[in-house]
Amino acid sequence: MADIVIIGGGHNGLVCAFYLARAGRKVTVLERRGVVGGAAVTEEFHPGFRNSVASYTVSLLNPKIIADLDLHVHGLKIVERKMANFLPIDDRAYLAVGSNIRQEVAKFSNRDATTLDAYYARIEALADVLRGLLLETPPNVVEGGWFGAIPELMKSARLGTQVAALPMETRRDLLAIFARSAGDYLDGWFESDPIKAIFGFDGVVGNYASPYMPGTAYVLLHHVFGEVNGKRGAWGHAIGGMGAITQAMAKACTEIGVEIRTDAAVREVVVTDGRVTGVVTDKGERIEAATVVSNLNPKLLFERLVNPAVLPKDFAERMKTYRCGSGTFRMNVALSELPRFSCLPEPGDHLTSGIVIAPSLRYMEVAYNDARMHGWSRAPIVEMLIPSTLDDSLAPPGQHVASLFCQHVAPELPNGRSWDAHRDEVADLMIATVDKHAPGFKASVLGRQALSPLDLERTFGLVGGDIMHGALSLDQLFSARPVLGHGNYRAPVKGLYMCGAGTHPGGGVTGVPGHNAAREILKDIGTKPKAA
Repeated sequence: MADIVIIGGGHNGLVCAFYLARAGRKVTVLERRGVVGGAAVTEEFHPGFRNSVASYTVSLLNPKIIADLDLHVHGLKIVERKMANFLPIDDRAYLAVGSNIRQEVAKFSNRDATTLDAYYARIEALADVLRGLLLETPPNVVEGGWFGAIPELMKSARLGTQVAALPMETRRDLLAIFARSAGDYLDGWFESDPIKAIFGFDGVVGNYASPYMPGTAYVLLHHVFGEVNGKRGAWGHAIGGMGAITQAMAKACTEIGVEIRTDAAVREVVVTDGRVTGVVTDKGERIEAATVVSNLNPKLLFERLVNPAVLPKDFAERMKTYRCGSGTFRMNVALSELPRFSCLPEPGDHLTSGIVIAPSLRYMEVAYNDARMHGWSRAPIVEMLIPSTLDDSLAPPGQHVASLFCQHVAPELPNGRSWDAHRDEVADLMIATVDKHAPGFKASVLGRQALSPLDLERTFGLVGGDIMHGALSLDQLFSARPVLGHGNYRAPVKGLYMCGAGTHPGGGVTGVPGHNAAREILKDIGTKPKAA
């Protein structure tokens, strides 16, 4: 009998398992697929071509977790992009975001070029606030009298003291970033479309929204708190793909005794007399455990694995309306050669960057509205990475792989249409969108893998294709993630916990929910295994 069973071998499940096992607990991880890693995996998608088939770039992975798990010792190597972003605008114009960004922005606005330093300073101050909260368990809103609420009130008071110590300017910005849209926030800083587009993209990536919808300013901030090899705000590539991260985590886990079982889907969390007693796999095997930890999207856990009769009625009702769906269509493409963009045709550092096809905030807004009405944007947003420019292990010599992160598409198509019937049509559109800016791209495609929102849900458990395990909206953040009253990684069933991206601080390959959940579990059950 395991002390603890963890459902889902994604990166947060592995991180949680490591910390629990390090504390002396006997931990078993059950993974539905044949490989651990969840959405952070590297797989062959076309003969001879491998790629990070779901999550595709690294920055948010917490440095404490990298150090604690000795991920570099276990084989992880992360390299920084040679250029951050590249925005092709038309056949001649582009914005390259690199070391000479001020010169680049000045091509469109001298005023914006002089504003950049102040903007970066303001965003970095806000990112520092967020970094300070990442490894904290949010204050939990509890029912009952004052005595039970005292610890949470003290935690809230400490948080309030931290916020009160911030300069008034930062406090005002903090309020704005949570309440406003990315578009409105950026319009207050800049006048030219290209710089607003490249910054504003962070407000809609993985977010089924217009950049002018309230709350997108926070999503922008969520994507800038990371770092690569100690360089804040940088983005990079894990050599060997995102699977290199989770394979290193798995090695760290097995070294300290974690049992990892693949092809072991869980069909039921067993609850007896109000507390967890184990799980049942899809093969009918019952595994006894007094503590069960879920790395799944909360909707999967509470609507498919837990009998709703054991949940508080209001909690169950709110889980039904927990909002998922990131408007994402994911593609992996095998290429015979590098693309040549009309505006910058020769190979260069821009091909190592995040290449964003979305020239303005207005373009992004139309893309969202079109997807809402039609089912997918007929002029879509595409971010393309070509990781083989940094990692020659992914493709045969002289050939390349590309990751296409495409938006917006409706998580569920209108009028009862099925994604299975329209997947190839939309994939063709995404390829054609890149080809408009890089003629010959379509002809260079040797093979492709297209994943609609439905495919992402079927394969990786991303409900509605939601890479964040739930919208990063004000009512689903911090103490309210996933539901107010259960923002401390504890489910409303004794012995059941949550460690996935549906808890604080949300999505991205961070490992932070797994880290924080392990700490809370150990507070409850102790650091030494109990006698059998």
